[in-house]
Amino acid sequence: MDGKSRRARWVGTTLLALAALLGSSVTLDARAEYGDVVINNYSDQAGMRPVVFPHWFHRIRFRCKVCHADLGFKFKAGGNEINMVKVIDGQFCGACHNGEVAWNVENCNMCHSGKPNTPTQVHESTTSSIVTPAKGAKP
Repeated sequence: MDGKSRRARWVGTTLLALAALLGSSVTLDARAEYGDVVINNYSDQAGMRPVVFPHWFHRIRFRCKVCHADLGFKFKAGGNEINMVKVIDGQFCGACHNGEVAWNVENCNMCHSGKPNTPTQVHESTTSSIVTPAKGAKP
């Protein structure tokens, strides 16, 4: 078997294994990654896991204005009163997660994947430090 055939076979086997994993009923614990937003304003009280919003996954697909202007998301973790009634009604996440643009809200574990009791936060986000110019320097 030449190098191309081995590589093609490996890719095929890997894709089959991935499809089997995704198709199984096993739920893997998701965890927030750098820059993700954990949304837990109501989840714990409702007996649900917090939402882990993959900010950069969305950001590479959409411009900031789509969510922050058109859909009304504030620029502050926890700054919106998001609940499932609003999402099902097509507000906030529900504008796209409607079964047409993206999966619908019936697949709860796709979003509600955070560890219970994780507070609302931007996970390991960067904080820009303000550098003060030296005396006499022009900013």
